[in-house]
Amino acid sequence: MNIVVVGDTLLDEDIDGVAERFQPDAPVPVVDVQSRQSRAGGAGLVARMLLHDGHEVTLVTALSADAPGERLREHLDGIRVVAGALPAPTPVKTRLRAGGQPVARIDDGCGDPVLPHITRDMITAISEADAIIVSDYGRALTAHPEIRVALHRRGARVPLVWDPHPRGADPVPSARLVTPNLSEAAKAAGTAPDPASATEAAGRLRERWGCIAISVTLGSQGALLLDADHAPALIPARPVEAADACGAGDRYAASALIALAEGEPLPEAVRRGVDAAGGFLAAGGVAALGTTRLPRADAAGADAFAVAEQARSAGGTVVATGGCFDLLHAGHVRTLAAARELGDCLIVCLNSDDSVRRLKGAERPLITERDRVELLTALSCVDAVVVFEEDGPQAVLDRLRPDIWVKGGDYSAQSLPEAALVESWGGRVLTLPYHLGRSTTALADAIARVG
Repeated sequence: MNIVVVGDTLLDEDIDGVAERFQPDAPVPVVDVQSRQSRAGGAGLVARMLLHDGHEVTLVTALSADAPGERLREHLDGIRVVAGALPAPTPVKTRLRAGGQPVARIDDGCGDPVLPHITRDMITAISEADAIIVSDYGRALTAHPEIRVALHRRGARVPLVWDPHPRGADPVPSARLVTPNLSEAAKAAGTAPDPASATEAAGRLRERWGCIAISVTLGSQGALLLDADHAPALIPARPVEAADACGAGDRYAASALIALAEGEPLPEAVRRGVDAAGGFLAAGGVAALGTTRLPRADAAGADAFAVAEQARSAGGTVVATGGCFDLLHAGHVRTLAAARELGDCLIVCLNSDDSVRRLKGAERPLITERDRVELLTALSCVDAVVVFEEDGPQAVLDRLRPDIWVKGGDYSAQSLPEAALVESWGGRVLTLPYHLGRSTTALADAIARVG
């Protein structure tokens, strides 16, 4: 699946330090700098998130030829970038933090936007997208007529999520989901900036923009969804303590897009976005992107490939196991708990409904894949679940590349068809014994007798 990110790419800089005294001639803190970091921001951050999640990503943007622009290109290494020329300085946003708390932000090159140059390759990249996310940071790319026509045409055929900006262009009417935060929605709709007015703001904006659905993000309260097919719905968020919410909106929109691209309905896509944003903040937010694994408590909203990448970047051991897990029983739970003890995260590779049907027969699965995912992610020993469509797990394993692959059974590890693949990148294959008297088949037979 080719995910295309369209939008303004910025250079973000973080300066972290400690503040233990005030300036003698003014009541402002003096920050002793301990570290400096830079990264791609805006649409570049969204592309980096999706790449870390294991997706194929194309970034359609505009880049300047100045020194910050060259640094920005370095941060986009590994991403397919299709860029037009930006005849203006690269926008640079520098965040100053002391003790992990924001102190100030310095913007450079963020004056009046200049319309960028558009290339034929940019239009072609949009036309070939399987799913599109627009990350508008008010720098005029999405206002360009050619870009807007291409987005509207492709958005009529594939999922398009639009993350708007107060100084940006209106979303195109074919957008499946538009994701303003409460402040942005209130300003655009002319309503009060409080959660009680979110439904009114969403209704006004949906009518004005003609898009399919609006979700107004409400920070710690979650998100409000409004579309033509459902009554306004509040999707609540899990409580998360976070000093800096930077990047949470990007994480929300990106995860909602992936859910839509996978065929999920709008309410489920918004729920996944809310959960993913909470997990992102709980893991340390944008400052920890790619260096800290997601906390186990957020498995329900976690992306398996992001969990693996973050655990690996933190020096941890990635453990994976797989199977149908139809009628989850005590034997499954014991095996999963034992597997989790082998490393720093456990990812379950789950056969899809169609895959189970091919392997087990027309009467299976007894439990749908959505419910099986929910049951597995409710277990404290499971960090994430990824569903695969094939009969075997080889394709998903090749992307996930765990350090340890665990299977339950009384056969040798070398007899597994995926053993050679796992060992090809230095991974280990382990088998854990089944627990006697506990099996899905026995449970299914017992239920049939009772019925």
